[in-house]
Amino acid sequence: MIEKQNPKWVPQLLAWYDVNKRDLPWRDCGDPYKIWVSEVMSQQTRIEAMKPYYDNWMQLFPTLQDLANATEDEAVHAWQGLGYYSRARNLRLGVQEVVNKYGGIVPSNRKDIESLKGVGSYTAGAILSMAYGKREAAVDGNVLRIYARLYGVYDDILSTKGKKAITELVEATLPHDRPGDFNQSLMDFGSAVCIPKSPRCSECPIRNMCYAYQNNVTDQLPVRIKKTKVIDVPVWVGILQYGDYYLLHKRPNRGLLRSMWEFPSLEGANSFDEAEQGLAELVRALGFTLSLQPVMAKELTHIFSHRKWFMKAFKGDLDYVQPIPEMSDSIRYIPDDADIITYIQQSLPKDWMLIKRQDFANYAWAGPHGKLTELCKETQCNK
Repeated sequence: MIEKQNPKWVPQLLAWYDVNKRDLPWRDCGDPYKIWVSEVMSQQTRIEAMKPYYDNWMQLFPTLQDLANATEDEAVHAWQGLGYYSRARNLRLGVQEVVNKYGGIVPSNRKDIESLKGVGSYTAGAILSMAYGKREAAVDGNVLRIYARLYGVYDDILSTKGKKAITELVEATLPHDRPGDFNQSLMDFGSAVCIPKSPRCSECPIRNMCYAYQNNVTDQLPVRIKKTKVIDVPVWVGILQYGDYYLLHKRPNRGLLRSMWEFPSLEGANSFDEAEQGLAELVRALGFTLSLQPVMAKELTHIFSHRKWFMKAFKGDLDYVQPIPEMSDSIRYIPDDADIITYIQQSLPKDWMLIKRQDFANYAWAGPHGKLTELCKETQCNK
């Protein structure tokens, strides 16, 4: 076992970082808000893929106060494409707590910062070390993997025992003089060298001090036992048009993809006929009849943490069959008539609407449903 107190590998890793660190807009800025945003965005997302979203976010909400003043819909819409939308909601709520409780200054101690909505141990450690220079650990998946290999930790890194053991190692080896740089060096090292499946040991500056390398067990460490069972869910989607308008539904304000917009959908159907009947019943309650085309327009698979959607999308046309007051039969069947559209929109429940294709970008889409909007563009299905 290599030493825990003042280990030789720490300055060597920092020297590697000084040469190889990534040029990122939130680095070396000392702004806790920018660091906070970057850390939340980079969870479950590669840094390179996240950067354009970060840049866009900072244009929309350049300061903590700007985000505090934003609506939830504005924050979620700016987050669209990153997934895990509860992170955007919690980030906004956490920022509002900072404004209301701490006078707009992000707390500089772990107890207060971890009390903020959506801020866990890792994010707190990253902000405290990078923005305030505090000697605080930031333990994420990269760190768990690196330390398991480096120190030969065979405990499951997803278990409480494994995380506790590695956190203690990190706290013991964290340098006093450059804690923020050290935490960032682990992030970059885990992304570039000590990667999950096939670590690049030939490029590793500390391999001669690494337990896994020395004992030829890099393929065995870290130990990671997944217990969560992913449920397969068939989802049938109707891309349904009423003239130049599409029918959309807003998901419930809690649960998966909450308060986001989707095309009419049905879960669990086992055949096209069953799905067609279910979608027809769904739109019938809104006053429409449905003609669904039997040829599948697009097939998608989308994986959440506990569910996997197998999506089949079909195009269809709607007719509005409810009586429209003071409207003659010769006019009421013209779907693009402004008066008819206004009447239907006012008649629909609050979680349903008709919308033109060119207005899609103004709404936050429910995960993979956003990809189905491109189907309309590519196949020129809006008339």
